[in-house]
Amino acid sequence: MPEQTTSPTPAAGVDPVCAEGLTWRHRGKLIVDDVSLSVPAGAVTGFLGANGAGKTTTLRLMLGLTSGQGRTSYFGRPLEQWRAPARVVGAVLGGIAGHPRHTLTKHLRMVAAGVGVPDGRVKQVIERVGLADTADKRLENLSLGMAQRAGIAQALLGDPSILILDEPANGLDPHSIRWLCETLRQLADEGKAVLVSSHLLAEMQQLADRVIVLARGRVVAQTSIEQLSRIGTEITVQSPRVGELAEPVARLGGAFRVLEDSRAKILGITRFKVGDLAAERGIPIYWLEERAPTLEDYYLSVAEEEFRIS
Repeated sequence: MPEQTTSPTPAAGVDPVCAEGLTWRHRGKLIVDDVSLSVPAGAVTGFLGANGAGKTTTLRLMLGLTSGQGRTSYFGRPLEQWRAPARVVGAVLGGIAGHPRHTLTKHLRMVAAGVGVPDGRVKQVIERVGLADTADKRLENLSLGMAQRAGIAQALLGDPSILILDEPANGLDPHSIRWLCETLRQLADEGKAVLVSSHLLAEMQQLADRVIVLARGRVVAQTSIEQLSRIGTEITVQSPRVGELAEPVARLGGAFRVLEDSRAKILGITRFKVGDLAAERGIPIYWLEERAPTLEDYYLSVAEEEFRIS
């Protein structure tokens, strides 16, 4: 096999990462149950699940760090078949690991030598993650947030086409979380495939292009954020004659549910149509509110049992 000198690019119609049938048991208990997923290029894929759902174990199975059943291919072949795997995939599974008395620069130079990239790349990744002022700081003195950034710098050393990040926002302040989201968005826009696990649903709705939901070790849902926005808005309307809207809403295929205080909840039609229906019938409207579905709504609806148990 020829030496790999550049990051691979996906063939037409083939996702960079494809995992099939990942399964893992611990002391007879099924932790990861027949998980299959894919990660497309040029997109951020959010990997969501409650604590204990099996996200980290799934990522470790994908990277060959934990032995189990199933297989994961990167650009059509297992990771061990790539002669320069650091140019294929970069992973962050909890900060950075190295000799505590080594400086960040020294540590990254050692890793760079191991993966076959020049020292000049070290300075580039340190600057990209915003740690230029911390380059000569020892690993033992890095804060949790700095360690998370340093881990991302290490993952980027080989300029891989794929990034796999496990809860990278842990320990980050709001400013750093914004930086993380912007950085991952930029990497995806550069054509990289990004898979990131997180429990920060609001941030993931702004960042991710698609989400995969894991509950009790199984994939229970996959959707794009665009599809999520099409699920339908929820409209709350208040009127002293609100009940008169039930029949015309039903004729248009909408759902109607009476609430307290002369209010009703309507699904399946737009606020414009609700306003037209009221105007046509001379029904006074005291309040009309439209609420788009959120990622949190979607997550709790598809992982309700997991949420209740946790």
